[in-house]
Amino acid sequence: MNKTRLEAFSDGVFAIIITIMVLELKIPKGTGWEAVKVLLPTLYCYVLSFVFVAIYWINHHHLMHTAKSVTAGMMWANMGLLFCLSLVPFATGWMGENCFERVAVATYGALLITCGLAYTILSSTIQRTHTEDTPLTDAIRKTKPKQYTSVVLYSLSIPMALYVSPLIAELLFVAVAVLWIIPSKEIERALREK
Repeated sequence: MNKTRLEAFSDGVFAIIITIMVLELKIPKGTGWEAVKVLLPTLYCYVLSFVFVAIYWINHHHLMHTAKSVTAGMMWANMGLLFCLSLVPFATGWMGENCFERVAVATYGALLITCGLAYTILSSTIQRTHTEDTPLTDAIRKTKPKQYTSVVLYSLSIPMALYVSPLIAELLFVAVAVLWIIPSKEIERALREK
């Protein structure tokens, strides 16, 4: 299999995930502020999840360009990431419908951990397609601290949501989004030089 087919399939799954999330948004029953106000938690959850899915899509795009070849391990690691991301609409809807109830927020955090771990596994699998150190493998390696930081912050979000405050957990989610909102410049630079 070539990279183009793997990327096209992945892009399709990303598009479906976003479509499912937007279809979960309900039309306000009325035109006044009160009708819209009821939907704000769901809308906030949608925006947060959309940003996460967009970050994964952008970084996935960059990561796929670093692969020298497609291996069976890479395909399975990619499917693992897509599986985790396919659960985002469910967790988003549950958190929004329950107005950030502790268990729903903790579940969202647990899902984000699995997505982060799946991305880290995919990144490591792709890095193994390189037999020698290059500017590209070095660039991938430089994203590891962000990956590990994300998993730690997601892990902290679960006890925060369950035992302290769901709001603190949500702030941790936003912190991770801010950390990743700008894709790796090192990977972009290494790809240009390649």
